Amino acid sequence: MTTRRAQFSTRLGVIATTVGSAVGLGNVWRFPYEAGTHGGGAFMLCYIFFVLIIGVPVICAEFIMGREYRSGILGCYRGASGGRRWDIFGYAGVIGGIMILSFYSVVAGWTMEYCVEAATGQLTATAAGDLHDSFTGFITGGRSVLWTVIFLAVNAAVALGGVKKGIERISNLLMPVLVVVILACCINSLTLQGAREGLTFLFKPDFDQLTPSVILSAMGQAFFSLSIGLGCMMTYASYFRDDTFIIVSAVTIGALDTVIAILAGIIIFPAVFTFGMSPTQGPTLVFEVLPAIFGQLAGGGFWATLFFVLLFIGSLTSTISMSEIFISFIGDHTGLNRRRSTLLTTGIAMVLGVLCALSFGPLARLNLFNIFDYVSSNILLPVGGMAVSLFVGWKLDPAVFQRQMRSGRHIPAVVTRAILFCLRFVAPIGIAIILIAGLI
Repeated sequence: MTTRRAQFSTRLGVIATTVGSAVGLGNVWRFPYEAGTHGGGAFMLCYIFFVLIIGVPVICAEFIMGREYRSGILGCYRGASGGRRWDIFGYAGVIGGIMILSFYSVVAGWTMEYCVEAATGQLTATAAGDLHDSFTGFITGGRSVLWTVIFLAVNAAVALGGVKKGIERISNLLMPVLVVVILACCINSLTLQGAREGLTFLFKPDFDQLTPSVILSAMGQAFFSLSIGLGCMMTYASYFRDDTFIIVSAVTIGALDTVIAILAGIIIFPAVFTFGMSPTQGPTLVFEVLPAIFGQLAGGGFWATLFFVLLFIGSLTSTISMSEIFISFIGDHTGLNRRRSTLLTTGIAMVLGVLCALSFGPLARLNLFNIFDYVSSNILLPVGGMAVSLFVGWKLDPAVFQRQMRSGRHIPAVVTRAILFCLRFVAPIGIAIILIAGLI
């Protein structure tokens, strides 16, 4: 398996693909409304702290497993444990990955619809009072299903290209585009009258707002934003070259993921305060509140198009990694080639994705969308994150841990000890709190 497994060809490819996996709707959609709901600056400080003490160590753990055993999540646990005792966590990651791919593609399809509406001027021409009804009509109708299928077809086209010509090539293209688009949107927002107020809300922490709810939400956002717990990073690490420096790659991913989330806040909050909107709008902030704001901006159609293109790119780079969990699993354990594994994965995701899309209309009573979201986000993600933390922290051969962390380079012993301490104690406790809070 090791000799036949593809590898990323450059360090840029490693960073672009892994950062692309982490950057997505969690950064551009979820972070702003979580920060808006939980007081802005205080939430952001907690978020950065938890990225450092939970996110980066767990990314290191997944990287160590993936590169050492050159397999997807199930193969890594089997290779590291020498048996099948940890199989349940491998299967949990695979199941969680296909669940997230299915319902996440529905929301990604919404971004494609809004790209088209923004580019044609339809979005900014809609009266602010009609945006809620317009959004509701869209997600309960057939166009939502159609866009879900189209998005999954685009995702499959990338995956069919393979590791180098598909995943790495498209990530090397899309991530710079994403950065350029988000910076352009930031510059525009900073010219608005409410820029000062918006930046104060985001960057000046009000510690009176620092409640247990804020801390818990920041911890959950840090964990979910980085695509850890289901084996995405483990699968990508199985394509790493032997000289990829794990600790530097993990810190780079955590830093860039955080920067992009903060830049998304810089886009949104100045606009929100400029036009007298509330930053506590929640999940509707992007699809209902922002279109109303774009409608009042000079050149609003252009900026709306750029923003939803940004959302689409983030969605695609994330779903590519989610689909790779299942594609790698099928290829590793059934012997099917990449083309057949990709088509099978896409077929399953399309069936489940269509059912999720219909959860806002004909299948509202079943609502598979909410079920998949709840089970994957509140159960499978934290369970998977806790499992890999405990496994690498306590069970993995210490020689493997040290060899993979160092990657042939000298790093201070205090760094590896700190990562190991976080994996053994800090991350499991934090993730356990996330799990319990999600269940209750």
